[in-house]
Amino acid sequence: MKKQDVPQDHDMNEGVKEIAYAVDRDGRYVKVQSLGWEAKNAANAQAWEQIEAGVAEVIQKIASGARSPLAYHMAVNLMDPGLLASYAGISRWRVGRHLKPGGFDKMKPEMRRRYADIFGISTEQLGLVPESDFKSGFDSELKSEHKSGYEPNREKRR
Repeated sequence: MKKQDVPQDHDMNEGVKEIAYAVDRDGRYVKVQSLGWEAKNAANAQAWEQIEAGVAEVIQKIASGARSPLAYHMAVNLMDPGLLASYAGISRWRVGRHLKPGGFDKMKPEMRRRYADIFGISTEQLGLVPESDFKSGFDSELKSEHKSGYEPNREKRR
């Protein structure tokens, strides 16, 4: 693509420019700043919609007692059990155990600290999840007036 043809469609980047490579008048590749293009912005918007829907589903599972708050923090950080296990230096099985409410409740303080450090939050925030559907975006802060503490479902599951 030629330097003058680099798209400058505003949308997902919110004014932040990215680097694209284009050909200048002399036929050399040069770096050109771009605000993005429509097709890329549409694809990114669809991907974020799917991520937000996944986070909302995780919140519902936590509210129903099927998952622990660890699942929420994994979802908003776009992690799966294997990746979190790798970061924490533990087995995937242990992460899976901590994703269950009973396993989360029995987790040792040093393990809570390790997870909190990975997510960049406090150990208290590790047990907090939003009270309602996830609509505020990924950059919302965990504030006590907008969050509720984790209340495990004490009924036995079959």
